[in-house]
Amino acid sequence: MRRALPAALAAALAFGAPAAAAQRYADRTEVRQFIGEMAAQHGFAERALERLFATVRTQDSVLTLIAPAPAGTRSWRAYRANFVNARRIEAGVAFWRANADTLARAAREFGVPPEIVVAIIGVETEYGRNTGTFRVLDALATLAFDQPRRAEYFRSELEQYLLYARESGVDAAALRGSYAGAIGIPQFMPGSIRRFGVDYDGDGRRDLRASRADAIGSVANFLAAHGWVAGAPVAIAASVQGDGHRALVNGEVVPIHRPEVLREAGVEFAAPVAPDAPCVLIELESPDAPPVHLVGLQNFYALTRYNRSSFYAAAVNDLADEIKVARDAR
Repeated sequence: MRRALPAALAAALAFGAPAAAAQRYADRTEVRQFIGEMAAQHGFAERALERLFATVRTQDSVLTLIAPAPAGTRSWRAYRANFVNARRIEAGVAFWRANADTLARAAREFGVPPEIVVAIIGVETEYGRNTGTFRVLDALATLAFDQPRRAEYFRSELEQYLLYARESGVDAAALRGSYAGAIGIPQFMPGSIRRFGVDYDGDGRRDLRASRADAIGSVANFLAAHGWVAGAPVAIAASVQGDGHRALVNGEVVPIHRPEVLREAGVEFAAPVAPDAPCVLIELESPDAPPVHLVGLQNFYALTRYNRSSFYAAAVNDLADEIKVARDAR
């Protein structure tokens, strides 16, 4: 059955930019194919989607921001300093205090400690202060149709975004987010909102843009769904001897080794770990300093499902530790 877009969304489709520029985008073969698929698979009205896509503009800044950093230029020291600093630690303590009951509830129900949830929200948006200024529709369309890297993924997220907008009655033409199309306090991609977003304040809506409770519950639910182990550590500091560990450093974050495999390769653990705990050696490089080594465990891997970067998971873990220490000291 074909279904029209909700009135609020349909009304939003009417506004736009000059018709000539709009037609150049809306008439592209791949865009028209996508519109046809949305109509056939999900019952959208093609004419309404044509009007919506007539407002889309390719964002060159999105293409610049999404491009991977040149090899050898990423710095763990600089990355960590950007997120693990006094400003975010203090704001994290304040966020925890203001939302203590909700964070405690999420810890009970999902097994994810408060400091981890707080740290993710701190890294993502500074506790809701910076949720993004890019029009989500422009960002996702740019990444889906104007760059080949992960285009299939972003086309899927564009599909999920249109479904989310219709289900939620939000204005798909106006919603703002990150350059990658992430939305709200915890910066969920549209597909993650639909799969893992929860109504944690009981108002009948999953509102990750304004509800701190929904954001907290959704982050905890996401991690639990991706294998978070309650009560287990995230990672263990490590040091290396010799060159045997080089074969284990390949950019992978999946914990597939037993601890003795790492020890035999010259990895020394700074803390005990269960002999059967799956682990992986993580190397965090900086051009101007020796690399930092960690032994990543299952919860480290779970953090990389939120953002597929070992830098990200390590920064979240470090910020969480610092926030907890600061809070406990008050």
